[in-house]
Amino acid sequence: MKRRQFVINSGLATAGIVTSTFATANIMGVNKANNSIKIGVIGTGSRGQGLIPNINGIDRFDVVACADILPFRLEEGLSKVESNQVKGYEDYRKLLDDKNIDAVLIATPFSTHAGIAKDAIDAGKHVYCEKTMAKGYDGIKELVKATNQSGKIFQTGHQYHSSRLYSHVVDLIKKGELGQVQAFECQWNRNGDWRRYVPSPELERIINWRMYREYSGGLLAELCSHQLDFTNWVLGATPNKVTGFGGVDYWKDGRETYDNIHLIYDYPGGVKAKFTCLTANSKDDYQIKVFGDKGTLILSYAKAWFYPEGKLNKEVGDVDGVSGATVSWDEGKGIPIHVDHIEPSKQALMDFRDSITNNTSPASNIISGAKAAICVQMGLDAMYNQKIVHWNPEFDNLG
Repeated sequence: MKRRQFVINSGLATAGIVTSTFATANIMGVNKANNSIKIGVIGTGSRGQGLIPNINGIDRFDVVACADILPFRLEEGLSKVESNQVKGYEDYRKLLDDKNIDAVLIATPFSTHAGIAKDAIDAGKHVYCEKTMAKGYDGIKELVKATNQSGKIFQTGHQYHSSRLYSHVVDLIKKGELGQVQAFECQWNRNGDWRRYVPSPELERIINWRMYREYSGGLLAELCSHQLDFTNWVLGATPNKVTGFGGVDYWKDGRETYDNIHLIYDYPGGVKAKFTCLTANSKDDYQIKVFGDKGTLILSYAKAWFYPEGKLNKEVGDVDGVSGATVSWDEGKGIPIHVDHIEPSKQALMDFRDSITNNTSPASNIISGAKAAICVQMGLDAMYNQKIVHWNPEFDNLG
């Protein structure tokens, strides 16, 4: 554990900047080159704070600034940075004015993504924007247009798109190992109210922004968007239409976003994809099932299984190549798929660094992020307005 000393100059703080100097500057086990990419973290709530240690551990990648409108969140974020000196800002635009910053990571409330990301692009920064990329159709279109005209790297924070396990599974499906894909069943169930502690009543909507429609897309934007992105990726398509239901049926605490959601998206070829999120039952937690006429693939956060159709002893010759190892069997799930991979959020940040270095488009880019965001907005419209929402053809040519 490193000892840190924070020196806050009140005059600078008034101007929107806090300078944090660390008493201990030695970084054990990390040798970063002088040509490292310098990144600023905008939004130091739970997600921003969670990603800073990942960046600390990535070679040639340095957090040099953080921004947050809440002083205590900003200080918490600064405390996690391993650097000789890191600057803190209450106004993210002051961070964007720093010409030494190459890129930004945006981990702010959903409703602010598009505006902050566009400002960052206009300031000449590369952007890693947490999912869901943007709220509302206009915000999505404006951000895509600004990014396409900028020549800057834009990566959307659908980190499973960077997972080497997930990439391997997608390749297997596209090679026909499941046969013809019939359906998807996706869930992300939890048992908890999703509410954060609020030190003062006037901070309720700032801290618990996920509960309010003005700022949030609720469970669909915060959780299911990952699985929507995966479904689009596997099928190489976007849905024709969606219908769904939800409600505030358990947590009667003044929230506006639903505490349970159930949606069905209809994709080309008749493929149906179901998405469920509960907050009062956590059975099986996170799971994706992809059903084909030759078998089923089951995915958790970091593991995957292949469950063949028919009797196992008739399928061994086919499935051994899928498992990549001696055939084994997990009861109820099938044959484990073994792939070397690291935690997806860290891999995604490493990929972002490499995309900037090599000037290549990320796997989870502005277009895939936009398509997932459109799917989220379609689902919200379907649930809130109790109707079937169709894909708008104007989004067919985003690139």
